[in-house]
Amino acid sequence: MTVATAPETDALLDQMGAATVRHVWAIPELSDREKVFLLVVADICQPALGRPFELHVRRALASGMSTADLRALISLVSYDAGYHAALAAMDRLAEIETALDLPRSASEQLSSELTEFGPDAPASPLPEAVQTQLAQLDEHFLDHFRLQSRMRTPTGPGTLSIRERAFATMSVDVHYQTLEESFEIHVGRALGAGATPDDVRAVLRFNAMFGTTRAWRAWKALNRILA
Repeated sequence: MTVATAPETDALLDQMGAATVRHVWAIPELSDREKVFLLVVADICQPALGRPFELHVRRALASGMSTADLRALISLVSYDAGYHAALAAMDRLAEIETALDLPRSASEQLSSELTEFGPDAPASPLPEAVQTQLAQLDEHFLDHFRLQSRMRTPTGPGTLSIRERAFATMSVDVHYQTLEESFEIHVGRALGAGATPDDVRAVLRFNAMFGTTRAWRAWKALNRILA
């Protein structure tokens, strides 16, 4: 295994960052796996695919996760973060796999009907209330949303639980400040998957390390939803 040597960085910044990581890593409601997923989501959305992403991939491996787990996560957030951002993360992950001499597992492809669109496409898992809102905006956008939702169905490829999916997509909302309809849907999905209100709050507590001002606004939205 090839081990990259970390470049020297600013001692003060390292000290501040280490203290922050210790503080958020102590949050008890999230598993280490969930925390690693939130780290990687932040890398994709910010974006920070250099040293931070490599450190987080290494943390995932040290926690017993595989790069297949991270591929599933990247595919999931492509829906909200954008395929260009997801492709960049996939390319970077492949570089790290090569550098560490890790086997690269191929992603399982979706069944062909899930990639169909238009009037003859299979039904979308999107709730009817959401589809009604989207139809009022634009029919093509509604069809796009239906396609993305079919391709991201929990029965498709990947290893993420519904709770993990909900926490990841909540985090995308925090990074992009999309704190209205989509954030409410993702919070509701987490609660529907068995997460408690304190579990959901823990996602925002952890995400504070990626920008306190973004987290501040997200807290206002979350407290309204939970109320």
